[in-house]
Amino acid sequence: MSSDPEIVTSRANPLFKRLRALRERGDTDGLCLLEGPRLVEEALAAGVEVLEAVVSPRAEARARCRTLLALLASRRVPVRRLHDDLVASLSEAETSQGFLALARRPTFEEDRIFDGVPLVVLAVGIQNPGNLGALLRTAEAAGASGAYLVDGCADPLSWKGLRGSMGSAFRLPHVLGLAAADVLDRLDARKIPVLATASDADTRYDEADLASPVALAFGAEGSGVPAAVAERARVRLRIPIAATVESLNVGVAAGVLLFEAARQRGFPTATRSR
Repeated sequence: MSSDPEIVTSRANPLFKRLRALRERGDTDGLCLLEGPRLVEEALAAGVEVLEAVVSPRAEARARCRTLLALLASRRVPVRRLHDDLVASLSEAETSQGFLALARRPTFEEDRIFDGVPLVVLAVGIQNPGNLGALLRTAEAAGASGAYLVDGCADPLSWKGLRGSMGSAFRLPHVLGLAAADVLDRLDARKIPVLATASDADTRYDEADLASPVALAFGAEGSGVPAAVAERARVRLRIPIAATVESLNVGVAAGVLLFEAARQRGFPTATRSR
């Protein structure tokens, strides 16, 4: 379907109201809001169902947007044109990219988290969506098999979560909404040990066996992994840091552990390096 030639200029328009409600309240009816051509491209490439899109006249003039509009048209995704100011008012960014899409939230079969030799991320109470998104991005980059996001974690498909994950939330199998105790029971049933970081742990992170099936637990900034989770961890790991530094950002700590696991496993099949 080609772009609707009419430019919506009213805030009373039903489409604008629907997009604004999704931006303000988050998940409604299993939907998420994608901002910018890159995220929409990532979603389409990951098989996420894009239901409709809006573009501002200014953005429509850009070559990348025209290419994306042609792709959406080939998939019969309706596209509406909204006035630049309306699209900008829906943006979380300081400068709007002029392109938004409404998509169905991807869901994953829980068994996919355990594909291959499981390397599972257990995120507990990470409320900062940017940090959670970055954790998923790091997990995918290191070859993790999937993630459980439990006990008050932010929405990985919020604007900040998606910006942090750069599309990884579309691809990395993850399950939301389970209690930590329930997830620990499920990991126990599959005989997958949980490892958690602790500043006073005896075992250094690079001394642990991370090549075997394992789940790595990460907690919120400041508070770390909750005691109820740490107590059920089979091994507690220490990341040596300078005495003048109290702790590491959760994304950095996750990167250290996940890429040590990747090193022990021979690294994932790489298409690029950084």
